[in-house]
Amino acid sequence: MPVLTAFVAAALAEARYKLLEDGTFFGEIPPCPGVWANETSLEKCREVLQEVLEEWLVLKLRDGDPLPPVGGIDLNRTVAEA
Repeated sequence: MPVLTAFVAAALAEARYKLLEDGTFFGEIPPCPGVWANETSLEKCREVLQEVLEEWLVLKLRDGDPLPPVGGIDLNRTVAEA
């Protein structure tokens, strides 16, 4: 599996979801600060959370910001070795 795909899958496996009082679903990925979604269904929340994660990842890589290791995948080492 390609390393970015593996990172996204591992991060999504660490996602936490909760049903809010207003009936919407909130999802976040704790190791990835600022990556969250709030949607009307759990399925839509998962979909948007993945989109937010991918956009966050692209920005972090573009700006050379450090990334948290997730699921044993350290993109900081992978990028530095490239």
